[in-house]
Amino acid sequence: MGTGLATVIAKSPTEAPAGFNTPSFNGAQSVSNGIVEPSGDTFAKDQEVYEENHSVQTGLGPVYNATACVSCHENPNSGGASQFTELRVGHKDENGNFVNPTIFINDGMNTIIGRSIVNDRAIGPEAQEHIPATENIHALRAALNTLGDGFVEAIDDRTLIAIAEQQPEFSEGRVHGEVVQAPIFEAPGQTRVGRFGWKDQHSSLLSFIGDAYLNEMGITNRLRPTDVTTVLKTTKDPEDQPDDLGLADIDHFAQFIRGTMVPPRDTTLAATPAALKGGELFRRVGCSVCHVESITTAPVGTVIDGGMFTVPEALGDKIIHPFGDFLLHDIGTGDGIVQVGPQDTANKLRTAPLWGLRTKPRFMHDLRSLSLEDAISRHDGEAREPARRFRELSPEERRALITFLNSL
Repeated sequence: MGTGLATVIAKSPTEAPAGFNTPSFNGAQSVSNGIVEPSGDTFAKDQEVYEENHSVQTGLGPVYNATACVSCHENPNSGGASQFTELRVGHKDENGNFVNPTIFINDGMNTIIGRSIVNDRAIGPEAQEHIPATENIHALRAALNTLGDGFVEAIDDRTLIAIAEQQPEFSEGRVHGEVVQAPIFEAPGQTRVGRFGWKDQHSSLLSFIGDAYLNEMGITNRLRPTDVTTVLKTTKDPEDQPDDLGLADIDHFAQFIRGTMVPPRDTTLAATPAALKGGELFRRVGCSVCHVESITTAPVGTVIDGGMFTVPEALGDKIIHPFGDFLLHDIGTGDGIVQVGPQDTANKLRTAPLWGLRTKPRFMHDLRSLSLEDAISRHDGEAREPARRFRELSPEERRALITFLNSL
């Protein structure tokens, strides 16, 4: 499972620090969660690298979606979510199994294979990706929040497995989150319970980051050392090389995300009678079965990520309130895409953590819902009963529940 114990320090769990404290392009004013930095490094430096714009000369492309991490993760500050969506496509074989697409570039003379993502941008027209009609599964996915993800990484596998095992009991058998084992790129051959990405396709932040650096920006790195195409490529792989501190960009990215605080509540709104009543209704109608309010991270000193990371004091024994379970569910909005999980995950998606919800104007994995009421109405499948119960609430009760959500 990639989980073990080093020098584990027994201590009582405490609340994780919360705050939107990474103002974009102003790292000097940013405040971390207290994580210890590598020798010579600073949280401000990590944020600066996270916000750095790339060019063709520094390895951007040949195909890409953005020029910097912050391009897709900036609301309400560096590390948050955004209005961006990415495109995923594919098709089914004769047995009904999902198959990654064959994407044509360079007037059909070259192809890109082996991945479901299709990049919207290219460094030249020859590399622009084009989707053939045979790839008839199409899906949009929102860029995800990364604030507080260091705490998510520090959740013990057994905690997530236990949540999944308890859900049938809490829901009269209707809800059972799926646990998938995701590869750990920095520990080849080892896996861990997935928790990052819409398909839980990654279990460690470094894996998630290395994969995104390649697939979102076209920057090759030690974990993903080969570009998806050589058309128009002029730089040598891997493009992400260690700096004078011995840290590659992906190391700074990981340190930055691990150093962020969790998204905070609007404590003033949360204390109002309407929000308090809405919280009670949220639990009563069954939303909290998947949108789990509180999770405690692994003890300080726990070895995770296939032995490649030890939970530090800043992240261990912390109580977080993600309002999510980091498991895969079928609520009727699945995108048909399979990544690291088995074929039955095609129409399942990771429960969207609701922390930071009030900073978003659009909702659900595809950002197609422009109101919370519409987002709730789209819940079906495993979430059919909570959605029905919400509809049956009185207008006043529905407003109270929405008020609660707006406090998150």
